[in-house]
Amino acid sequence: MAVAAAAARVWGSSRGLGRTGLLLLRRPGARGLARSLPRRQEQQHFPSLDDKPQFPGASAEFIDKLEFIQPNVISGIPVYRVMDRQGQIINPSEDPHLPQEKVLKFYRSMTLLNTMDRILYESQRQGRISFYMTNYGEEGTHVGSAAALDNTDLVFGQYREAGVLMYRDYPLELFMAQCYGNVSDLGKGRQMPVHYGCRERHFVTISSPLATQIPQAVGAAYAAKRANANRVVICYFGEGAASEGDAHAGFNFAATLECPIIFFCRNNGYAISTPTSEQYRGDGIAARGPGYGIMSIRVDGNDVFAVYNATKEARRRAVAENQPFLIEAMTYRIGHHSTSDDSSAYRSVDEVNYWDKQDHPISRLRHYLQSRGWWDDEQEKAWRKQSRKKEMPAQLRKQQEALARHLQTYGEHYPLDHFEKVPLYQSAPSLEHEKIVKTGDSTIITRQPANSNATVFSTTGVAGGSTPSQKAA
Repeated sequence: MAVAAAAARVWGSSRGLGRTGLLLLRRPGARGLARSLPRRQEQQHFPSLDDKPQFPGASAEFIDKLEFIQPNVISGIPVYRVMDRQGQIINPSEDPHLPQEKVLKFYRSMTLLNTMDRILYESQRQGRISFYMTNYGEEGTHVGSAAALDNTDLVFGQYREAGVLMYRDYPLELFMAQCYGNVSDLGKGRQMPVHYGCRERHFVTISSPLATQIPQAVGAAYAAKRANANRVVICYFGEGAASEGDAHAGFNFAATLECPIIFFCRNNGYAISTPTSEQYRGDGIAARGPGYGIMSIRVDGNDVFAVYNATKEARRRAVAENQPFLIEAMTYRIGHHSTSDDSSAYRSVDEVNYWDKQDHPISRLRHYLQSRGWWDDEQEKAWRKQSRKKEMPAQLRKQQEALARHLQTYGEHYPLDHFEKVPLYQSAPSLEHEKIVKTGDSTIITRQPANSNATVFSTTGVAGGSTPSQKAA
């Protein structure tokens, strides 16, 4: 009350705290002061009948003209960016000045995610897994935000945030195990594909119902605040999920309970087949933040440095000030919504090609690296080859060896002439001997590596062209 009384003397005791006082008490640096004031006593005493609104639900002025607020009376919220589309830093003061190795990790994580997407997408098309969702075009939102967090910060994802886990060094074998639902899957095959989760990397398991993670994340952030854990919770969702009632509940709880949480909205243009023009009439998702009392920003989601800077500053202030932040990352979903979707039914090929060729986050970062001499075409070629040729898991090697032995004995009973295959061991050890088995128009070549019982095999047949798995790889 002493603070409130002093404020009243400064701004005039006959006027109460007024609008200016309330705004000052709510500025970021004074949130602790605002919390210390008894909320009911802020509007308790009015010594005069000054003609000012004193309603407890808003800070406003009286007007004497009937006028509705126009939704588009001001220009849209600007989009913050650091790099242009050619990878050039626009404002040197906004350059995060990250070391070479960290920026290279950005790039390798984004391109490796892209490669994994291609392989698993083709795996679903071949019937090997039941479902998949690619991350094409949104790699910058994943990696830029993940790099700005502490490793202990808790992540609530929606379903298109595999790059966050990849940046935290989640093994490729576990990505595969989850999608295939095999014995190595941490979830024991109980979840559908792409529903990743990892306790050690503080990544809460994905759940299928849309937007349920938003109020859950707020609850986790409130618990972190109560425990003085000095950590933040980040909650990812798409602009389509922001239309769910859970988004309203989460935003309002986070603001009123003053929780250290970052709401990270990936606005990629489509909620499955519904374009943003049919989802809302306001200025996107960032415009909703001020209505809830949430600090908000809109960033270029294809600019990994803009995403990094915004997330890093939001994290710092969320922990220091115990308040929520909303980041709307503008990007584009290049791939289909999922393997159950055919996006050609509701958007043109030219539209997709524009974003793929002209404004892709991977291309933009590659331009940045090349302009600084940190990357060249030879390194690109070598990395692409390496990312496609990760070591085969031990259980798959055993299966391959068993199949080779089986075909060596019973190969004549199989229509091998319908297939053309390449060795799965791209770099086999030195060979001690090989055995050739001919079956009709096909040939099975079994090779015995030196000092090993393993068998490497390949078949050649009459079928021409590449198999789907070869194209994916």
